Amino acid sequence: MLEKPSLRVGVLTLWLRLPGCGSLKEKRRRLRPLLSRLRREFNASVAEVAAQDAWQDAVIACAWVGTDAVYVQRALQGLRGWLETHWPEGWVVEERFEVY
Repeated sequence: MLEKPSLRVGVLTLWLRLPGCGSLKEKRRRLRPLLSRLRREFNASVAEVAAQDAWQDAVIACAWVGTDAVYVQRALQGLRGWLETHWPEGWVVEERFEVY
């Protein structure tokens, strides 16, 4: 019988500000490449989860699964750090880390 694996799920929720967006179409145009890049660079699940109707605000959630809570948290912190240095389109207003 297989041993039940130790499983940790980390979620990083980011409240983003996208200054200068004048429409939802422009917001999507600026946000879509970011979400794709985060998926590609970090192999994380990423989605816009709230504020879909706000022109200059977005809430995205990034999820990571692993066997060690410390590893999961460090991976998400790395994603957060990358966002801070490589994404000039906006800024992070608030963030929340959760590991289950």
